[in-house]
Amino acid sequence: MERATGARRARRRAARRARGPRPAALELDGVARAGLERLARAHTTGQLLAQRARIVLAAADGLNNTQIGVALGVTAKMARHWRGRWLAQQAAPLEEVDVAARLRDAPRPGAPPTFTAEQLCQVVALACEEAPAESGRPTSHWTPRELADEAAKRGIVERISVRTIGRFLVSWRRPRSSPTRAATG
Repeated sequence: MERATGARRARRRAARRARGPRPAALELDGVARAGLERLARAHTTGQLLAQRARIVLAAADGLNNTQIGVALGVTAKMARHWRGRWLAQQAAPLEEVDVAARLRDAPRPGAPPTFTAEQLCQVVALACEEAPAESGRPTSHWTPRELADEAAKRGIVERISVRTIGRFLVSWRRPRSSPTRAATG
């Protein structure tokens, strides 16, 4: 008989014994279970969302966090996290917070965006204008300094730095094909 590899042996041991306190029981009604099963089976569901749905379903079937981790190939910490998230949101009715919304990422901390998507589009449209001379600029092409001044002058933004304009333009730039690559390619 062949000996089990170390990883396989560890998975078997973890599945046989459950260490630590018992995780909180997770009860699902028929509507929630059907929604989770639909998410887990659908081909159009993102993989993270489907994996989270499988974790919650396994928790509702009575598996502990370690067993869920072994069965689904995730860590016990991840199973514990999504069990806790589901339990925390279980008080809200499904009419208010649907199944998919309960499994989505929570909002991340940080400062809100300084510029709206509409302002970004207007700055990019300004950069795509043919001739800055039509705007009373004595240049043949837009520079980040000229764009920043013109965006403030037109009221697109109250103020904007040259560096921010440069970042916008780099992120919106389309990849260009190189003539040397085309010749050698």
